[in-house]
Amino acid sequence: MKNINDLLTTGKSSRNIQSKKTKGFGYQVLGFGGGIAPPQIYSAVMLIVAGGAGGSNDTVGAHGGAGGAGGYRTSTQNLTERTVYTIAVGDGGPETSGGTASNGSASSVSGGEITTITSAGGGGGGNDQTGAAGAGGSGGGAAGPTNPTGGAGDTPATTPSQGRDGGDSLHTGGNYATGGGGGATDEGQNGQSGSGGVGGDGTASTITGPSVTYAGGGGGACYPDGGGPAGAGGAGGGGAGGAPNGNATNGTDYLGGGGGGCNGNGGHTAGVGGKGVVILSVPDANYSGTTTGSPTVATGVSGQTVIKFTGDGTYTA
Repeated sequence: MKNINDLLTTGKSSRNIQSKKTKGFGYQVLGFGGGIAPPQIYSAVMLIVAGGAGGSNDTVGAHGGAGGAGGYRTSTQNLTERTVYTIAVGDGGPETSGGTASNGSASSVSGGEITTITSAGGGGGGNDQTGAAGAGGSGGGAAGPTNPTGGAGDTPATTPSQGRDGGDSLHTGGNYATGGGGGATDEGQNGQSGSGGVGGDGTASTITGPSVTYAGGGGGACYPDGGGPAGAGGAGGGGAGGAPNGNATNGTDYLGGGGGGCNGNGGHTAGVGGKGVVILSVPDANYSGTTTGSPTVATGVSGQTVIKFTGDGTYTA
């Protein structure tokens, strides 16, 4: 009787069997080696500045408070390759002509497994007769004596704080002026003795390379019939308050500055809030080159690629 091993190892038919088995095994090896590599994870630094608020030109009481700066936040997050991240950039608030204060709009970054990071729009400037100063990323300046208290900053609360309170309106010897809007670093100054409060200063960042200050509060209006000067805007794009019988200055776009307040008599205008900005900084080696919304992109900033969004868009890691 022939040994079964001889049948498998000798003869023309057995060689074909060996050959087919070897080829079949080879195909299986190739199949197992053809999968997609797992996505890489890399770190990104983010700066999220919301839209600044508009100042008030209170036409009833003739005293309008300044707008607060947009909220200022930074964050370091891990991004996952091939994941889409959505960027929203907040608009500045319009001026308020009596009534409810005009806040700025929020800015945010969201997507994948990261926790959504949101900066709140600035709180609008108050007016004497009909509206309190608004709360927001930074608070709006007050206009008294009916509504003498500045708006609260860091609303909703974050850690660390995204902004400071707006200034109060103090009534001194028959003259009163309006508070400055809060900034990312400093509170708005109080308006007193007829002088408008100076806007609170913002916070400096080197995410784009050179130091740039963002999120300054607007300056308060002075008393229309004398007294001191209007308040200057805070460093970081805050608009100046209106001098007697003059217009206020807008907050600076893409810095999130608050607009200045003014005396509304004679048709003068308060400042509108500055638009916000969102900036991502990723390692040059990891930058995918896939964006929407037409951000500006700079490579080689200390080994980082800086993606600056001045409008809504996306980044695919």
